[in-house]
This record gives sequence, C-alpha cells and structure tokens, in this order.
Amino acid sequence: MKKIFILLTYTIIFFNSNLFSDEKNKILKVGLLAPLSGEYKELGNSLLYSLQLALEEIDDENIFIIPRDSGFNNDEKLNTAIKEIKSQGANIIIGPIHYEEFNQVKKYKDIVFISPSNINPEFTDNIISVGISLESQLMSLTNFIKSRKKNRTLIMYPQNQYTQLIEKKLKKISLPFKPFIYDPNPELLTGEIEKLTNYSQRKRNLELRKKMYEDKDDPQSIRQLEKLEQLYTIGDVSFDSVIIIDFGNNLKSVLTSLIYSDVNQDKVLFTTINQWFDESIFFENTIKNLYYPSINFKEFKKYNNKYYKKFKSFPNEITILTYDALGLIYYAWKSKDGIKSINDFSFNSKIKGKIGTFSFKDKKVTQDLNIYKVSDNKFTKF
Repeated sequence: MKKIFILLTYTIIFFNSNLFSDEKNKILKVGLLAPLSGEYKELGNSLLYSLQLALEEIDDENIFIIPRDSGFNNDEKLNTAIKEIKSQGANIIIGPIHYEEFNQVKKYKDIVFISPSNINPEFTDNIISVGISLESQLMSLTNFIKSRKKNRTLIMYPQNQYTQLIEKKLKKISLPFKPFIYDPNPELLTGEIEKLTNYSQRKRNLELRKKMYEDKDDPQSIRQLEKLEQLYTIGDVSFDSVIIIDFGNNLKSVLTSLIYSDVNQDKVLFTTINQWFDESIFFENTIKNLYYPSINFKEFKKYNNKYYKKFKSFPNEITILTYDALGLIYYAWKSKDGIKSINDFSFNSKIKGKIGTFSFKDKKVTQDLNIYKVSDNKFTKF
C-alpha cells in the first residue's frame, strides 16, 4: 500500500465547486504557484522539488503537477499563472506562498488554494492556509506552561507589521499573561528590557546589601560578602515564565538582553515559538534551557536528508508544507473516490500524518505539536 502524507495544519473552507480531477476521477491535476524566476527563484524551485519528492513517494502516474511562475507579490504574474493553470483543467492549486496575495486569489471562487502561509485568511471562501499556525503554537505553549505550574507569564513581541495580528491571536488563549511590546532595534531593546525587569533597582539592592558587610571582618560577614560578590542583582522579576514571539537575530537579542538583566533562569521558564530547529540558536550560549513547540523533529530530519540526497542542497523549511499538501490532496482523492467538493477535505477524527497529528474544529485545523528543549547543542523532545 502506498504511503500517504498529510499536511501539518490548514483551515477547512466550504463552498460549492466543480470536480478537482478530470472525468471519472482518473486523473488528478494540481497546480503550483511559485516564484520560479527573480529574487525568490531559489525558494520557488525548492517548492517544486518538494512536490517531486512527494510524487515519487506516492508513486501514482495519474497525478499531474502544473507549475507556473507567479512571481512574488506580483499581481499581474499571479493572475496570469492562475488562469494558465485553470486552462489546463486544474481546479486545485498549491499556493500562493504569501498571505498578502490572498486578496487576489479569493476572487477565483471555483478554485481551492492551499497556501504554505501559517496565517489564516480573514475570509472563508476558497483558501486553505497551510503552516504551523500561531494559534496551535500558543495552545501548546499554554498547556506546557500550565503543566510547569507557572502563573505569571510575560508574552513579548516586537512592534512591526504583525503586531495587530499577534494581539488578535492572544485574545483567544486561556493563559493569564502580561503583554510587552518591544522595539526590535538592538540599541533600544536592552534599555527597554532593563526597565521591564527593574534591573537598576535590583542592582542597587545588591550594592546596599554588600555595604552591610564591607566594613566587617568576622568570618560570617566575610562569607556573606563573598557570596554577594558572585551576584549581579538581588530581587526577583515580576514574571515566572516568558513567551517570546520572534525569530532569528531578533530572538537572540531578546534572550541576551533578558540574561544581561539578570533574569534567573532557574526561576523563569523561557519559551518561544517554532524556530524550525535552527541550529544557530546553539551559539546563543547565554541560555541554559529554551523551549518551543514544533513538528516531529525526526521526520523533519528525514525529509531534509532525503531532499539533500536527491538535489544536493537543503530545502527551505516551508517546502515540507507543500510536500504534505500534495499528500493531503491525494489522500482525499483516493479515500473518497475523487474530490467532488471542498467538503471532501473535512475529516471527523484526528488525522495522524507523517510529521504531526491534527484535528478539525470550526472550519480550522489545530496542530498537535511537540515541545522541544534547546540545551547542550541539541533538540530534545520534552
């Protein structure tokens, strides 16, 4: 029996449509919108290569991929590509890759779009958003933080174009928290976090305590002073857990600033959102333990290794979503003897895919993510 791969997470949308495969459901045609030229050509090719891997794994000669160059945030190219794919008989398309293009594709009511974006569309007509959604990540982190008996959570996120979207998602979580919006500029960030952690006052507390013993020469006072000399501050911060919604160098800057402000890592639980197992975090040696939710690490490594073996390069992280998207389409097509409408993408029970388990509710998919610990230069499932 052929292996079927199911996508990680997506939103189910219902509407009336034509068949997505050809007559008698013997041929399945799937379009791909990708930037196959220009600045993001490498990403586009990586998306195409991921579908090639999926096709080889599924091993069914009745599946046809119709790739077209949609550019990147290029409305003219995007619309031309969609019309060309449609003219070839495909009414289901993997793409677009960027959520800002949703406003263009929503007008094609007779086509279902499966996008690698992890941002759910504001409308529910014809777009299935693929990706590890912020909702799923926050749900996993909420359960994890509660299991660690933490009840004073700080959620930190930058002031940028995604701030309003983040705040909208935060309104739905069941975890008491204090929000903190920071300037991503490193020159300003440290000062903001010093104020957040009351660093100056805690440092003064230490200096005042040290003065109590400096002029004393009894053994007990000498020992106390020696202990105080090992500290940077005295006093706890106002939170016992933190969620940092950021990536890459910005995340590293926030972590460094928190540690520089002497936030006690033995008392405060440090967490962040999915980092796609980015090993550069290993070199941020100021952090003892960092936790975040993500997909199955072992299967993610297998996919990367398989991709590298065939194409002699490593894939962009989001390509694993298009790889699984084709698996979902094929699964629905085979298990329901052809896809007659978008309803055929709805499943009543949880589905266990190659790299995760997910469930459907209120026309959305919730991803069951694992919590991983970053420590000692390795990722460990918690």
